[in-house]
Amino acid sequence: MSYIKAGTDASGNDIKLFYQDLGTGNPVVLIHGWPLSHEMWDYQLAELPAHGLRVVAYDRRGFGKSTQTWDGYDYDTLADDLKAVLDELNLQNVTLVGFSMGGGEVARYMSRHGGARVSKVAFISAVTPYLLKTEDNPDGVDQSVFDEITENIKKDRADFLQTFGKQFYGVSLISKPVSQAHLDGDFARAYVASHKATLDCANSFATTDFRDDLAQINVPALIIHGDADKTVPIESSGELTANALPSAQYIVYEGEPHGLFVTSKDRLNEDLLAFIKEGVSVREQTESTTVY
Repeated sequence: MSYIKAGTDASGNDIKLFYQDLGTGNPVVLIHGWPLSHEMWDYQLAELPAHGLRVVAYDRRGFGKSTQTWDGYDYDTLADDLKAVLDELNLQNVTLVGFSMGGGEVARYMSRHGGARVSKVAFISAVTPYLLKTEDNPDGVDQSVFDEITENIKKDRADFLQTFGKQFYGVSLISKPVSQAHLDGDFARAYVASHKATLDCANSFATTDFRDDLAQINVPALIIHGDADKTVPIESSGELTANALPSAQYIVYEGEPHGLFVTSKDRLNEDLLAFIKEGVSVREQTESTTVY
């Protein structure tokens, strides 16, 4: 199996990040969402490399096959882990694609490390620019919502993950956009993560303000969000990220939930390929492109 060293923990033990590296060509790095692993990108890993791209997907520390550290789940450290991936593999002209929590890593990397090695960025159902509702962020999500998540994880993490998975894909009594088998697979992927990582990352994506990070992005950007997202509501995230990056390409997936990488996998693959292959000029255009 393939691992990248991302520093050491407080005891001096190596922190190892598991990754997959498929195809050849300009590199695309896929950053997974919470509480899953790089395996969530199954349908993208099966398609994007077939189009002359090198696609790298890695497990965030604490998740999947990566080292389950006790700490280091703040976005500064996570952005440094991303840097370790890009540096170790010596990737250049990279397109960073961050889903949900992974969008935060994209934003923080671009500001903290000056966008080194990166030519384009994509935010998919991302938590940017700032999820928490505050006096200066009135469109955010109430703290009580995140408190309930923390409480339910501590009470019964397995039950929380199974309930959360259904909301993630918009599953209800009358809507079955994914199979029970897929939900079972996601549960297995999420349950192998560290309990501590699951809790700490939930706090990080809920409370980290990325508004200043977004202001420093000066490469072509793509924003994709479903308008039926009940996990990361578009009003608190996608719309505000588009406002922060007014020259980005902003595509709204009508009727799609948070987990659109599965429920709209073919469309997402097509939109990612079009952006990676062609892209748009950022900070040079006069208005954004919004597609419904």
